[in-house]
Amino acid sequence: MRPVITLGGVEITGGQTKTIDVPITDLSTHTPIHMPVHVVHGRKDGPVLFVCGAIHGDEINGVEILRRLMRLSALRRLRGTLIAVPIVNVFGFLSNSRYLPDRRDLNRSFPGQPRGSLAARLAHIFMEEIVAKSTHGIDLHTAAAHRDNYPQIRGDLDNSEVERMGRAFGVPVVINADIREGSLRGAAAERGVPVIVYEAGEALRFDEVAVRSGVNGVVRTMRMLGMLPPSKARKKEPQSAIVRSSAWVRAPQSGVLRAVVPLGKAVKADALLGLISDPFGRNEIEARAPADGVLIGRTNLPLVHEGDALFHIGRLEGTKARALSLDPAELSADYEAGITSEIADEPSIA
Repeated sequence: MRPVITLGGVEITGGQTKTIDVPITDLSTHTPIHMPVHVVHGRKDGPVLFVCGAIHGDEINGVEILRRLMRLSALRRLRGTLIAVPIVNVFGFLSNSRYLPDRRDLNRSFPGQPRGSLAARLAHIFMEEIVAKSTHGIDLHTAAAHRDNYPQIRGDLDNSEVERMGRAFGVPVVINADIREGSLRGAAAERGVPVIVYEAGEALRFDEVAVRSGVNGVVRTMRMLGMLPPSKARKKEPQSAIVRSSAWVRAPQSGVLRAVVPLGKAVKADALLGLISDPFGRNEIEARAPADGVLIGRTNLPLVHEGDALFHIGRLEGTKARALSLDPAELSADYEAGITSEIADEPSIA
């Protein structure tokens, strides 16, 4: 029998699945606020993987990814432990906000401290209750409000375990991203816990492609870690393009933007990305790619001001890998073949 794991003061024995409400604080109305955590503690030894969503309260795709993940019948054969935290920033989630009530960014507040700001206290709770008990982590994100991200993994690829997890996730693009001060993955790395960040879709919107890609990716990563049995499907595993650097193309003038390149499109240096003009169609100016690469993010707002970030280009020079097309129809077929057979039938969230 595996050792008992204790989380939020609750003991979970091998073979048990429990939902635990980890206390955070009270609202000004004296209403208690908890962070919901689902724990699947397998009977057999293996890694302890945390998967979390909504560190930014308006980034909700991760909530749906974890809802679907927890319905997988394959979890009954889990080796190791899965700690699923669908909503970390409960305050922001309730108010459709990226931030906490004190306007702090939780993902710039790690590792936190028990007597600091609300953000620091919540970060400290997450580190002590979740990260300290884990061997690996996956942090689920979307783009900010009015922006869209092509499905991508971000991580410190100089860490061999991070690179292994990033490649296993199986999305088209894996980006070597510097660790930002105060981020969850930075604080986790200090404790020796490798974490990858999945970015896809837009804040406050469910994106079916992003969600399905996320579920597939978490399952692939768990299989690579030996937590789930290998897939029975005989098909070639997806290969990711490795992006070592990226850059934003900014608006050279204010006006109305007409984007002409879809997310995920591989582009050549100086390729036309969009056109900006005044409402009358005069004074039109072009936005062009600064280098060969793939479009990994863009604004969804057609009204732009000079200097606004418009298109995020992942540079592909220096690598033989190429960007892969994430066709929604192909992804849907892959999802149906590999994942849906293991969960209850339910309507999609198109």
